[in-house]
Amino acid sequence: MIDTLAFVHPDAKIGKNVTIGPWSYVGAGVEIGDDCWLSSHVVVKGPTVIGKGNRIFQFASVGEECQDKKYAGEPTRLIIGDNNVIREHVTIHRGTVQDNSETRIGSNNLFMNYVHIAHDCVVGNNVIMANNASIAGHVHVGDWAILGGMTGVHQFVHIGAHAFTAGCSLLLQDVPPFVMAAGQPAIPRGLNSEGMKRRGFSKETQLAVRRAYKTLYRSSLTVEEAVEALAEDAQNDAQVKLLVEFVKSSGRGIIR
Repeated sequence: MIDTLAFVHPDAKIGKNVTIGPWSYVGAGVEIGDDCWLSSHVVVKGPTVIGKGNRIFQFASVGEECQDKKYAGEPTRLIIGDNNVIREHVTIHRGTVQDNSETRIGSNNLFMNYVHIAHDCVVGNNVIMANNASIAGHVHVGDWAILGGMTGVHQFVHIGAHAFTAGCSLLLQDVPPFVMAAGQPAIPRGLNSEGMKRRGFSKETQLAVRRAYKTLYRSSLTVEEAVEALAEDAQNDAQVKLLVEFVKSSGRGIIR
């Protein structure tokens, strides 16, 4: 149901069983999939594609042009997957031509009040960003990562799958998969063992990742030496391989 007090641009494409509350604005170039629910006072601007089953709460701003001063009105877009919850006052901006011209959000994510997702970010699936967590431009967040309230993330930082950041953390470098980070600036605080248990990783994999963490962070090896030392384990366990490949491809260096 589209409330009579909502504005939906004639060029917008609205799926089946979509609710749009009063005083919400859906602009040109917006596509909203089936079974989405938009509360009152939601603003969605295009080009933006929103998948199925998303819930967007009041005063959220989705698909607005970015705050990058280099942005000159080029046609960029925002892509959002399915079954995300976008709470009050969340802001998600479109991309820039300096990257891939799009911001991309996966599925089954929870973005709590006042979360900010800047231009060109890539957020995976099953991510939780708690109240006031903010990620700057070009940040990548892997599947199942959790960002504590008021976490701030520097532009171009990558956060690996299953990583966890404590509240008020300041991330200036990449956080490898499975690693817990805290502090200003954030440093590694151990392995997200509880998260691995909850997600059903085998005991063998948990032990393999724990050994890899110790090699990377609790030995006297440099990062390059640790990566070399973990080469064989990476061949034997997919999650250790995920960790090693992340470290090898890090552009900003990992937290230490």
